[in-house]
Amino acid sequence: MRGRTVLMERLVAQGVRFIFGNPGTTESPLLDSLPAYPQIEYVMALHESVAVGAASFYAQASGECPVVNLHVAPGLGNAMGSLYNAFKANSPMVVTAGQQDTRLRLANPLLGHDLVAMAEPVTKWSVQVERADEIAPILRRAFKVATDAPQGPVFVALPIDVMEQETDIGPTTPDALWRAARPDPAGVDALATLLLRAVRPAIVAGDDVARSRAHAELVTLAEAIGAPVWFEGLRHHASFPTGHPSYRQSLPPDAAQVRRMLSDSDLVLLLGGPFFEDVWFAQGSHFPDGAKIAQIEETPERLAFNHRLDAGLVGAMKPSLAALVDAIHAKASPDFSRGALGRNSALAAQRDAERQAYKARLEKSWRREPTSMPRAMAELRKGLPENVVIVDESITASLDLARAFDFSGFGDYFSGRGGGIGQGLAGALGVKLAMPDRPVVAVSGDGSAMYSIQALWSAAHHDLPIVFVILANRQYRILKHNVDVWRGAFAVASQHPYQNMDLTGPDLDFVKLAAGMGVEGLRIDNADDIAPALRKAVAANRPYLVEVSIEGKR
Repeated sequence: MRGRTVLMERLVAQGVRFIFGNPGTTESPLLDSLPAYPQIEYVMALHESVAVGAASFYAQASGECPVVNLHVAPGLGNAMGSLYNAFKANSPMVVTAGQQDTRLRLANPLLGHDLVAMAEPVTKWSVQVERADEIAPILRRAFKVATDAPQGPVFVALPIDVMEQETDIGPTTPDALWRAARPDPAGVDALATLLLRAVRPAIVAGDDVARSRAHAELVTLAEAIGAPVWFEGLRHHASFPTGHPSYRQSLPPDAAQVRRMLSDSDLVLLLGGPFFEDVWFAQGSHFPDGAKIAQIEETPERLAFNHRLDAGLVGAMKPSLAALVDAIHAKASPDFSRGALGRNSALAAQRDAERQAYKARLEKSWRREPTSMPRAMAELRKGLPENVVIVDESITASLDLARAFDFSGFGDYFSGRGGGIGQGLAGALGVKLAMPDRPVVAVSGDGSAMYSIQALWSAAHHDLPIVFVILANRQYRILKHNVDVWRGAFAVASQHPYQNMDLTGPDLDFVKLAAGMGVEGLRIDNADDIAPALRKAVAANRPYLVEVSIEGKR
């Protein structure tokens, strides 16, 4: 059996449905094998970063471990930004790249480099197959490592000559693994006792809550203890229903602001995340003085890694939250339950006041020209169906998008981790492949869109009915905001105009760009036209781009 046959047979046994890739010469053995395996579809991208970005979001939306196939050193280099984002997002993937013939190793061949060293910093495991006998055991380990918690990408280099070697070691079937660890009952009891002593508890929910489909358990816990629920600043999912009275918002990007947001809390419970990924340095803790800190994680690696804990628990998120709820219900006194009801009532009143304040903000900005961000997001909500899936890279419009939409459960919302831009358009490809029966809308800033604009071609090529909404303010608005923060943080006296942050001269024309890649599009300059345009785009049931002109920052 040839090495490439071992590879393909293992992918079939693993249940791999998609290989995301950009082809090259050293990938010829894999590409030539595809016709014999029609159960695996090759999702073609015109740039390696798009392939990895689509695979990462597919992994998040499907819960599966997809395969990516890149092209030697430059191709892997092109993918590094997206691979970093996938690593930070804990997206399980097996990323492969063709490698030059091993017999050329000492001859410095064209496109040759140490691929293992390149990929190692942004993967859980990086390895090169040196002979065909290694393909089966390396693939078995690659899928295991990628899907072990915390999940993440694994890299495997596949030399072209090794893929054509003969081997007697055939593909193995996938391991039957049950890895959802039950929490220690003593730890559950200790954590419940700590929560029951709190007067003003708060919860910060990470992506693992959503990935484990533990929304209902978290809602029950939040209501049982009367706690507000916050999200991490950068997140891939909405881990709590955003229309619930206990939902607050995403936490800001530095310790001082986080501490301010949590200032009323005497206990903070952290659930399933890195906690915290700051953008700016600020003195002091993320938590108020004297507050107790507790944490639940699915692996010891994250538990107490950044913060000292008063109680820490390792366990699969869904059963851990369920066990904690049961313990609280069993131990709660009538006084505690009455206190929780009072806190829930206060949170509902606070949420109602926030809605009224946002309504006033929306009304104040309703007639601004170009269209204000609040108005644009309100019109998006008006024009899209209730079951829409939002892939969000709106960046400076994200707070308004969060106010306009209610995300109730897993699959309603996807965004990006890592902070690298260009994830939205590419990610929408993977989300649509994972969720073909729901309308998928990618909302992206114009600057971010240009990092992965080739995704439009892939959507057309594979006939993926995605609506791409480009919010065009012709600038990197987030960078302008960050310049203002930098000037304040470092007492920078200069007040020069923002440097190299405007996307003008010439202006970008996304409708023409889309047309050049086979995607129909239209540009909206009048806010009244946004909702009708979106209804038309969704009804078209094919790839469609809507460019919306919105306000910028001067």
